[in-house]
Amino acid sequence: MTLRRAGLASLRTTFAVSFAAVAAGVTVLVGFLSYDAAARLVRVDQQSAFAEVVQDLQDEVRHNTMTPQDFSSSEPGHDIVRPSRTDVQVLGPGGEVLDKGSPGLPVTAEDREIAGSPVPGLALQHKDVEVGADVYRIATVALGDGRGAVQVAQEFSDTEDLLRELQQRTILMMAAVVVAAGLFGWWLARRITHRLRILASAAEDVARTRRLGIQVPVTGSDEVGRLGRSFDRMLGRLAQSEDDQRRLVQDAGHELRTPLTSLRTNISLLRRIDELPPATREDLVSDLALEARELTDLVNELVDLAAGQSDTEPKQRLDIADIADEVAVVARRRTGREVVVRVSGDTVADARPAALQRAISNLVENAAKFDRGGTAPIEIAVTGVERVRQGVIRVEVLDRGPGVAEGDLLRLFDRFYRAADARSLPGSGLGLSIVREVALAHGGAPFANRREGGGAVVGFTLGGGE
Repeated sequence: MTLRRAGLASLRTTFAVSFAAVAAGVTVLVGFLSYDAAARLVRVDQQSAFAEVVQDLQDEVRHNTMTPQDFSSSEPGHDIVRPSRTDVQVLGPGGEVLDKGSPGLPVTAEDREIAGSPVPGLALQHKDVEVGADVYRIATVALGDGRGAVQVAQEFSDTEDLLRELQQRTILMMAAVVVAAGLFGWWLARRITHRLRILASAAEDVARTRRLGIQVPVTGSDEVGRLGRSFDRMLGRLAQSEDDQRRLVQDAGHELRTPLTSLRTNISLLRRIDELPPATREDLVSDLALEARELTDLVNELVDLAAGQSDTEPKQRLDIADIADEVAVVARRRTGREVVVRVSGDTVADARPAALQRAISNLVENAAKFDRGGTAPIEIAVTGVERVRQGVIRVEVLDRGPGVAEGDLLRLFDRFYRAADARSLPGSGLGLSIVREVALAHGGAPFANRREGGGAVVGFTLGGGE
């Protein structure tokens, strides 16, 4: 039980971990790609916006003669020349700071050279400049004719802070999705393995109790449901097979007692055979031979019946009429009776030749036994009946014997059953049982009827359930 639970728990864990792993992989991949795309867009947008600000400033100083006072924060209308969300610092001709930005921006030797440049619009850019705790991108644009320069800066650290926050939220979201996927995978695996646990429990009950009549309450139309129904059908077939074997053993034991008791009685008489008269000796030996022959026939038929139930003989494509002809030839030699075979329709089918020959032989021998002294021929009729999707072949043996009583028709194919008027005749009562087993193994069924004008019609069908 511990191993079973461990195995199922491992299966559930495997389902849950696999589901979570797939979800984690997909989530991480999608999250990474989404974050990377968003970060690229934000950075490119910020860089494009800063480039446009610098380009506008260059165009402005190239087309208009401007002085540092035009960019002073105290100058009326300065907000027109100071771009929004940027830090502006004005440099004089020597690079000195005339109007400090907020915060103040560093001025390098290159910036001072730009301030003294005679070319308006000449620009120098600095990337990733640290100003205090923040990071800026700075561009210094010359006013021309040595009049100074304007420094424009844009903070990029706030963008990176925003991206880091986005990254953290993305990671948290991915973790939440992975956890949710793991929980959902565990729930789904538990639901799937629930029916597997039922199957495992049923199998263990069968192994522990050896009772095959256990119902498997597994439903659904998926693979597990089909497995449960197949398992249920398998148990049903095994239970039926076990019941058949038990009945066969019980019936065989019951039938074997009579000839064995008679044999023991006669064998005990053999010890006094010298005291018996010659006629009694002959009767005793004849009885022993007859009982030994009947016991041999009974054992052979039991073996044939058990072999017929095993269905080990492979099926072959054959003509049932040919089997009937072979049986007729053997029956004529054994019984000395005329046996006629009538064939109509398509009689080709997939069948087990040995089992089929045994079944037809039993029918013919049964007809000859009950029609002792008859002069009318025994008929074997093989008829192929076409149906919509499958063919049914009908095999029947007709005789002109005393027929079958109405009350015996339903029990004629039971094992060891013998009608009242047949108990004095030789036989074991297994011949027609073998016919039934062969018919059922070929997807058909046995039948028996009273023949019009006297006699009986006994036979079976093939192919109806194939």
